Amino acid sequence: MLRRLYHEQPESFAFTPANLAWAQSIIAKYPEGRQASAVIPLLWRAQEQEGWVTKPAIEEIGRMLGMAYIRVLEVATFYFMFQLQPTGSVAVVQVCGTTTCMLCGSGDLIRVCKEKIAAHPHEISADGKLCWEEVECLGACSNAPMAQIGKDFYEDLTPERFGEIIDALRAGEVPRPGPQNGRFSSEPLGGPVALAEGHRDLDMNASVTLATRIGDTVKRITGDEPAARTAIAGVGLRPRISPTAESAPTPDVAQVAPQTLAAPIGEGADDLKLIKGIGPELERMLNGLGFHHFAQLGSWTPEQVAWVDAHLEGFHGRIEREGWVEQARQLAEEGETPHSDKKIQRDE
Repeated sequence: MLRRLYHEQPESFAFTPANLAWAQSIIAKYPEGRQASAVIPLLWRAQEQEGWVTKPAIEEIGRMLGMAYIRVLEVATFYFMFQLQPTGSVAVVQVCGTTTCMLCGSGDLIRVCKEKIAAHPHEISADGKLCWEEVECLGACSNAPMAQIGKDFYEDLTPERFGEIIDALRAGEVPRPGPQNGRFSSEPLGGPVALAEGHRDLDMNASVTLATRIGDTVKRITGDEPAARTAIAGVGLRPRISPTAESAPTPDVAQVAPQTLAAPIGEGADDLKLIKGIGPELERMLNGLGFHHFAQLGSWTPEQVAWVDAHLEGFHGRIEREGWVEQARQLAEEGETPHSDKKIQRDE
């Protein structure tokens, strides 16, 4: 299939401040000269922000990553997850049409899309809210036929139920994702034959619970979201986290973005690695978010700690556990802590 940029393009593109901070933190994960590795997540975030990948977005991402525009365009046109034309303001409805779903009735789902959304794929509905397309296998064959709407799966669909979901989306509702025939997950239609008691007290599996809690099905990422484990906390489920994974931040504290700096001031950035719990990767992430000095970290309020914690993917909970704020305040005022003194001695 030939994929080209849409014939009408906006004049410019810029990440929102929150998305820009996120993008900088992603770029900072890669060594100097390897920033091009961030091209897919940045394209994805641009699509989340705008609804589709525009030519100005491709050019801006190329500038940020030091890539030729054609290289970014090659990535955007190769992967079908990137929409190269305007989309509905609410959601893109993607109906799986591969063998299992086709045999189970995906043709009827496509007929519903033509009747309720638009006559042709990628055509936006008359109210501007929805568009649809047929896609290849989405890996939910045991729950066929199914569709992906936004970022979540709607499975075990009938034409009638699919039509109801589309109507609900158009009305501003967020229908519950997952199986639509009463199944908990992908157990046999006759009921589970193993681990039958595993979810007797749960109404929804963890994926559906998370999506329902944060409206993730059609919610586009803004850059201000707490991490997924924050969102799932407090709903009666324990996410499966390896023993070495970081603990989730407290979900009850409101998030307030701290003041950041585009670049270090004075004689340059402080060595944030002098703070116990901060290594080279975390220092790069913090610098990417706009934090370069002990005084910045030492002034964080609990609300600001919650915001930073939510943006430190893979390191949630470390700020409070290691006492970053207290250490940073002491380093800013006194120039050393027991940990920093030991680290300096080791380095020497």
